[in-house]
Amino acid sequence: MSIENLDAIVEDALDTLARVDSAAELEQVKARWLGKTGQLTELMKMLGRLAPEERPRAGALINAAKARIEEALKGRREAIREQALRSQLAQEALDVTLPGRGRGVGGLHPVTRVMARIEALFRSIGFEVADGPEIETDFYNFTALNIPENHPARAMHDTFYVDDEHVLRTHTSPVQIHYMLSHRPPIKIVAPGRVYRVDSDATHSPMFHQVEGLWVDEHVSFADLKGVVQDFLQRFFERDDLKVRFRPSFFPFTEPSAEIDMSWNGGWLEIGGCGMVHPNVLRHGDIDSERYQGFAFGLGVERLAMLRYGVSDLRLFFENDLRFLKQFT
Repeated sequence: MSIENLDAIVEDALDTLARVDSAAELEQVKARWLGKTGQLTELMKMLGRLAPEERPRAGALINAAKARIEEALKGRREAIREQALRSQLAQEALDVTLPGRGRGVGGLHPVTRVMARIEALFRSIGFEVADGPEIETDFYNFTALNIPENHPARAMHDTFYVDDEHVLRTHTSPVQIHYMLSHRPPIKIVAPGRVYRVDSDATHSPMFHQVEGLWVDEHVSFADLKGVVQDFLQRFFERDDLKVRFRPSFFPFTEPSAEIDMSWNGGWLEIGGCGMVHPNVLRHGDIDSERYQGFAFGLGVERLAMLRYGVSDLRLFFENDLRFLKQFT
């Protein structure tokens, strides 16, 4: 490598730079000619071996060659930057005519939707919505509802006990007692909420929801009970042809008592329980059972949801599978 080869070195550098298409490769090419061990740098080191009178001319030639390479390097760097910018803009181009993506919108859980529908339907016929604690005393959950001490519902295999005196409520009926103790008749309420029982399969869950109704007044009859329940079920399922029947049954807190069945898919399906409030329950609610009477009923919210939405397994409501839940949004 010598001063005589300077033009060839410059031409080689310019030709190489013209083919470079990335910033990383450009830095490698720069180091080949202008780096610490680059070709032009090596020529500058050789000036010391030239005669004094030859050094000015040789130095000027090397500097001129270096300037040409640096100019080409600068131009190529700008060209690569512009190309990268054009590529980025092409990839990130915004079509203002497209509709906005927006944010994902959640929805109400199907059980929440059904509870809201139940409350709205009962409010429309004059019922108020009442609530109460989910951890109840033995008195409110059993004794006040005329459930004897030897009743199977009190057993450990049916009820979640918090301690000797407290349980996770097994129904929302205790809300009725709380409400009667703090209000005077006429009383007309529904009590929706979570309840807990030791049970789990395709149609049962350890935690589920119930809605219970209570109407207490001087002249409330079983005929009123039948009318309210039938009106609710027909409007809930939006079927005027829905038939409802009441089969004699037994519950400690009502007398007489009945199972509620409704016509479904050519047969009869049990949907809940009901009856006239037992005088002992009215007395525990501090209501004169000689003057007032009333009826009560209980329905499973998940059972209503399963029938309304055609769901075959209750557990799907609580598995948090978005593929299932998105159907209801």
